[in-house]
Amino acid sequence: MAMSLLALSSPEPAHSATPGPADDLAALCNDAFAHHRAGRFAEAIACYGQILGRRPDLPEIYNNFGHALGALGKPEAAVLAFECALELQPDNPEALCNCGLALADLGRFAEAEAKYRQAIQADSRFDGAYNNLGLLMKARGRLAEARAAFERAIILAPRNVAYYNNLAAVRQFVAGDPFVTALEALAEHPSALSTADQIHLHFALAKAYEHIGQTAKAFRHLLNANSLTRGQIVYDEVATLGLMNRLRELITGNVVEMRQGCGEPSALPVFVIGMTRSGTTLIEQILASHPQVFGAGEIDLFDQALGSIRNALPGRPPFPEMIQAMSAAHFGALGAFYVDRIARQAPAAARITDKMTFNFLFAGLIHLALPNATIVHAVRDAADTCVSCFATHFTKAHPHTYDLAELGRYYRHYQALMAHWHAVLPPGRIMDVQYEELIGDPEAVARRIVAHCGLAWDARCLDFHHAKRAVRTASASQVRKPIYKESVGRWRKFESFLGPLFAELGPGAPQDS
Repeated sequence: MAMSLLALSSPEPAHSATPGPADDLAALCNDAFAHHRAGRFAEAIACYGQILGRRPDLPEIYNNFGHALGALGKPEAAVLAFECALELQPDNPEALCNCGLALADLGRFAEAEAKYRQAIQADSRFDGAYNNLGLLMKARGRLAEARAAFERAIILAPRNVAYYNNLAAVRQFVAGDPFVTALEALAEHPSALSTADQIHLHFALAKAYEHIGQTAKAFRHLLNANSLTRGQIVYDEVATLGLMNRLRELITGNVVEMRQGCGEPSALPVFVIGMTRSGTTLIEQILASHPQVFGAGEIDLFDQALGSIRNALPGRPPFPEMIQAMSAAHFGALGAFYVDRIARQAPAAARITDKMTFNFLFAGLIHLALPNATIVHAVRDAADTCVSCFATHFTKAHPHTYDLAELGRYYRHYQALMAHWHAVLPPGRIMDVQYEELIGDPEAVARRIVAHCGLAWDARCLDFHHAKRAVRTASASQVRKPIYKESVGRWRKFESFLGPLFAELGPGAPQDS
């Protein structure tokens, strides 16, 4: 969900023949807005603080202050700033909408929904508020409401192609669909769109054409969307793949044996790891439907815990070399830091899931720091996994997914690292859950997952699609449906385009992938 910045003008100063305080305030406002629009949020915040110190009666400044705080990952402080704006101007639609975004970031979804609806009541033509309401309804599983909100946003702003992309996630397009016709009209003049809008346009048309069975057109738009995205990001492939190789070198069977038993003994955490788009959200949704389990979603807490240990080491060695400097006590402290923080998410839960897929990098460290934590590894057909990644416009950084050859190389290194973890960790330490088996026999596989977590079976785990918890990943719509098999073998529709991917996946691709 993207915050929207108000286009502000400076407060009206009293004009005089010689420069005075009003002119200083106007200059400070101009500096704040310039920093803000350039993404220099810390500098903007400093300016907003000075402005509000002189003029605490400016709701627009509080709104932008909150926006900048939210952009720096400080949603609690952002909410306070937006509330100050709303005390001064209760019907300010931008402040209401932005407050909703910050509340959603804090997991306060009912309050966020109320703020979006108040923003719409204050301004019935506020397309951004409808879009953000749609995203929230999608996350909460209220897909009909999400669809209605996205459609209204499109009616109000038919050239905002991001809205079509959001709509495609909650509804099927059909032949002759007016929304597809509108997208095709926008595609006739791509130069009139920003690069970001062109990316949204191509991803949306790719979904639309796949829905209506025009797979060649769909994949051509995927190639365009991913090529444009790849041109906008920095991806150090050598460093990324080198990190996986280095982890295999540093955490050997001998290291595991020497550090065995030195971690925090809590059984609270359940790590659901694997490649993105491999079924991790489905696994977490099944577990989170158990009354003793809380689903925390994608949280970067283990990475934060590693950072805290690194800061305590002499010379602050980089990761992963810091592993060589870690004592038994450091591994214990790593686990204790993690458990202390994750327990705050749900103090009464017996298990808490952490679905940060990139934690596959840390599986060896997780075992040493948290020897009784559960590790569940989602495994899906390599070609299907990679095609699903390539077809997804991620809101978070997945820089390896926008080029088929780079994606194939990344997958091959991930696969090698997971094979290494299986080899050096105790047998059965990591449970592999094959996506295709889960789809084929959901109850049998779900029972094994629950048992692996040390919990008694609960039939509610099979009603995961009715769970009320919010899901804010690319699979948010899929896990609101009963088990379906349409995504198995999806790659075959696009086989003729996947040569660069298959070449990098290696021998046996795609049949043995």
